[in-house]
Amino acid sequence: MPQNVPSFDELMETARSSAVHLEMRDQYAVGDEAGDFDTWLSEGRRDVDPASEYWAPWVDMISRAVTRGVVVRRARIVSEPATDYIRYEYAGTAVNVRAGEQVRWLPRRRTADLLLPGADLWIFDGTQVLFNHFSGDGDWSDPPMELRTEPSIVKQCSDAFETVWERAVPHDEYEIR
Repeated sequence: MPQNVPSFDELMETARSSAVHLEMRDQYAVGDEAGDFDTWLSEGRRDVDPASEYWAPWVDMISRAVTRGVVVRRARIVSEPATDYIRYEYAGTAVNVRAGEQVRWLPRRRTADLLLPGADLWIFDGTQVLFNHFSGDGDWSDPPMELRTEPSIVKQCSDAFETVWERAVPHDEYEIR
């Protein structure tokens, strides 16, 4: 990212009212999860300790945001039956929820009539969209993120997120298939 573009952490730390995340991939291969995902695949164990080295930075950042009044929502569009990676995400989502995130799941078959953005994204305070760009195998591409502030793009992405959110199933009611 260019130097004048704030980092994800800066965007989250300066959010005042909302931070929403739309995830639409069935597989990610980002480096910071590789070891934990491999352990989950081989042993069926997932780190769900909010104080662990893996989770603590995220939990702290989300908890600080929620404490200052930011509503943090995450919607995941997933294929069913779910991939191993989505099962892995599901197994760790309780930590996201404990940190203060609201999380919902939407089966992909229920999105056929929706117009969705072409990339995963975060929307901060309804004014900034941070697109996440991934390679075909699910790792970060170059550049990994793109910040957009044009009102038409923000509205389009916000409308898409809200439609997904309305259809999606809250985490505590969703059964992974």
